Amino acid sequence: MSPTRQAEIEPFETAQRPVVGFSCNYESGLWSGFHSHPRAQLMYAVSGVMRVDTLDTSYVVPPTTALFLPAGAQHAMGMDGPVALRELFLTEDAAGRVGNMPKVIAVSGLLREVILAACAEPVDWEPQGRGHHLAELALDEIARATPLPLSLPLPRDPRLRKVIEALRERPHDTRGIEAWSEVANTSARTLARMFRSELGLSFRQWRQQTRLTEALRALTLGTSPARAAAIAGFESTPAFGAAFRAHFGITPGQARKLQPGAAP
Repeated sequence: MSPTRQAEIEPFETAQRPVVGFSCNYESGLWSGFHSHPRAQLMYAVSGVMRVDTLDTSYVVPPTTALFLPAGAQHAMGMDGPVALRELFLTEDAAGRVGNMPKVIAVSGLLREVILAACAEPVDWEPQGRGHHLAELALDEIARATPLPLSLPLPRDPRLRKVIEALRERPHDTRGIEAWSEVANTSARTLARMFRSELGLSFRQWRQQTRLTEALRALTLGTSPARAAAIAGFESTPAFGAAFRAHFGITPGQARKLQPGAAP
């Protein structure tokens, strides 16, 4: 994160109130680099798609979803297109009411409006005023929100990391594990074992999740279902639709409607 952006955030991290809002718009293509905050945070993009990496997991955060990160979590943010970020910073006590592990959650219409209203409040809102009621409602809605399968585990082994990074850049790559073992400079058997031991998934399972996640990202940016099917490695659009719905619980057509437009 740039020094300017960090300077803008610092007052929100050190405020005395249990929940404070922060608003910032980011240009397309920005990559913040790894950093952390002393407060837990809920990251919500009113418009645009974020990709957030922690040390061991990658998250895609389209509109109508938000990412909760506990205090001190090392993370880096990337922007697919311009992103209008609206963020809540939570004290330790407040964060304890919503969880202690990173998670992507569904943002209800009510939670969206509460986030926007909280971001419009001053940092030191009146303890028993509107800010207090917004904070209480926000914490209740975050705790009730449905977690979503929008995360992918990341490895630490540099050989496996090399393969993972290449697959994330080209999810439609059709090469099998034997070819990828050459990229990792190891045997296919060893590479398969690393996928299982480090990621808890087989090579095919991880690649399929990556492809579906990339297809979701593309759909929320306006890509057609047919093109998204190709990104996910499906020749049949109906087969892609069935796999997509089984994984995310929504259809590709519904995913295209996750882009609500410009921020207020």
